[in-house]
Amino acid sequence: MFVLAVVFIATLVRSAFGFGEALIAVPLLALFMPLQVAAPLAVLLSIAIAAVVVVQDWKHIHLRSASGLLGATVFGIPLGLLLLTHAHQELVKAGLGIFILLFAAYSLLSPDTLRLDREHQPLLLLAGFLAGILGGAYGMNGPPLVIYGSLRRWSPQHFRATLHAYFLPASILGMAGYWSAGLWTRTVTHEFLFSVPIALPAVFLGRALNHRFTGTGFLKYVYVGLMLIGGILLAETVTHRV
Repeated sequence: MFVLAVVFIATLVRSAFGFGEALIAVPLLALFMPLQVAAPLAVLLSIAIAAVVVVQDWKHIHLRSASGLLGATVFGIPLGLLLLTHAHQELVKAGLGIFILLFAAYSLLSPDTLRLDREHQPLLLLAGFLAGILGGAYGMNGPPLVIYGSLRRWSPQHFRATLHAYFLPASILGMAGYWSAGLWTRTVTHEFLFSVPIALPAVFLGRALNHRFTGTGFLKYVYVGLMLIGGILLAETVTHRV
């Protein structure tokens, strides 16, 4: 029941906002199952959620943005994997957490200062590249994508659909990596099939919530979510150093 509750809440958050489920699902699921099961299970759920959302709201996808972000991500992943063995990776994580916190706090206090009125190709590619680095190092692609989407002032519907259009192929690539490493096991598949009946209603409920958001109100939730991510990164750094 605990696992199903975690899956429902994480899926609801992901469906409503387009990001954030891994930060909820993986740490909590790891309390009741090995991390080698929790991590690939979260990625399988990510694929299922993204597939449903893309089918639901394909008209709201910024296809050029999603494809540009994904293309740049591929080049960032190897650097992220190298960062895993870097002696100063905790300092990098702390710096990232501080940057995310400062960006989110400033955006909340001055919501109309930082914005892009049109597609900015260099920043788009930089966001995708950084997402690849963070994904390869920490399994956390979301923050650079969320920051770019907030700068572009995507509507809640475009935000949700475009991020899921990115996460669908990105998660498939991640799952291929788990399969090649022998981590896609029968246990993972069993837990996934057990979770699907509770995850699907959460996807549709999340869509209903997303369509009730207004642009300004939605961005406030996004900035609060970024602050939580930044706080978690800092907390992990402190915990590992203690």
